[in-house]
Amino acid sequence: MQLLAAGALRVDTVSTAATAVPLTVELLGQSVSKTTFAALGGLVILVLLVLSAFFSSSEIAMFAFPDHRIEAVVGEGRPGAKTLRALKRDPHRLLVTILVGNNLVNIAMSSIATGLLALFLSQSQAVFLATFGITALVLLFGESAPKSYAVDNTESWALRTARLLKLAEYLLLPLVVLFDYLTRAINRVSGGQAPIEEGYITRDEIREMIRSGEREGVIEEEERAMLQRTLRFNRTIAKEVMTPRLDMTAVSKSVSMDEAIEICIQAGHNRVPVYEGSLDNVIGIVEISDLVRDRHYNADGIDLGDLIDPTLHVPESKNVDELLAEMREQRLDMVIVIDEFGTTEGLVTIEDLVEEIVGEILEGGEDEPIERIDDSTVLVRGGVNIDVVNEQLGIDLPEGEEFETVAGFLFNRVGRLVEEGEIIDYDGLEIRVEEVENTRITSARITGVGEKQPSSAT
Repeated sequence: MQLLAAGALRVDTVSTAATAVPLTVELLGQSVSKTTFAALGGLVILVLLVLSAFFSSSEIAMFAFPDHRIEAVVGEGRPGAKTLRALKRDPHRLLVTILVGNNLVNIAMSSIATGLLALFLSQSQAVFLATFGITALVLLFGESAPKSYAVDNTESWALRTARLLKLAEYLLLPLVVLFDYLTRAINRVSGGQAPIEEGYITRDEIREMIRSGEREGVIEEEERAMLQRTLRFNRTIAKEVMTPRLDMTAVSKSVSMDEAIEICIQAGHNRVPVYEGSLDNVIGIVEISDLVRDRHYNADGIDLGDLIDPTLHVPESKNVDELLAEMREQRLDMVIVIDEFGTTEGLVTIEDLVEEIVGEILEGGEDEPIERIDDSTVLVRGGVNIDVVNEQLGIDLPEGEEFETVAGFLFNRVGRLVEEGEIIDYDGLEIRVEEVENTRITSARITGVGEKQPSSAT
């Protein structure tokens, strides 16, 4: 009689000169045949394999489930949604729970398989077969297949497994708490970060998903451009979108109604700033509709000063996201941009802000900001932002703190006033100054941009 487990498991053998052959196994005081015992062990391994598949698939489902969907499924009242939200609030502890459970069942499978095979084979043979046999089973049925299923059914599987994972956390609480503490302590000692507790989707990843969507045909080019402009919007400042001072059309408070109307008509603007003394003292905005109405119907006793609407003066570093909210709240169509010394730098309209998202809104005979000449040449307006040019043409012009536009880049590159016809070479590109108005570069021709077709939106 050979004792395998004190008082619990015994194997009766018949000894010969060569070996000892097991006949029966005594399990918990009951004598069972070797075959029956092996079948029970196989059943336990099957259950553990199911648990391994559960933990592996739930790991993928839980951490692939987008955070922005959590509150949505909770609001829909989906079963398991609140438990899912509770688990996702502490992703580090959730991961420890899954890993502890998964490792326990995998190790238990290997140990039981080794013990069962030892009934029929030598110890070395049992260890070898158990190691490779359980590894194959776990890889196929405990890892690959379950994780593939979880990838295809992330949301539904995350909701279905949430409550079971919470139960597993309670059952394994001592081990979960211990390893949670130990891993955090090791991270602190090693100086490691905890990226698992940060957002799983970054702004760059969103941009890459947008580009991938365009490549796969899910998103159109115009949609891709608009989405990318939307992501860029809250990092844009007033200086980048304003109409510069040199391009502003404004009227003096001292001019007559007829003169003010004539200035608006010639400029083609519905509203213009009104200044007193100089352009650095803008006192408000006047609309041509008010001028025309009061000129014809209230001619007596009405002058330009009576029709001026107040406006905001904002710093050039003002975030356009905040600026748009203020303009909507105060129902303003135009604001004045000033520098740190209070000097008027330009103006921003609601249209300028909308164009940052939907792209350039062209009026009448206005030219495209980026016009394709041939496969490798484009004509670009000097006032177009460099990041817009880079995005649409697939090039990499630098953007400095001193400039944001193509004209600014050229001035910075040359270091002096630029004349028409001058050519600047940069990173395989040939940039020719096409048109200069006074001292301003109004357009430039870029050659060597490749085959990427720009969209008309900026």
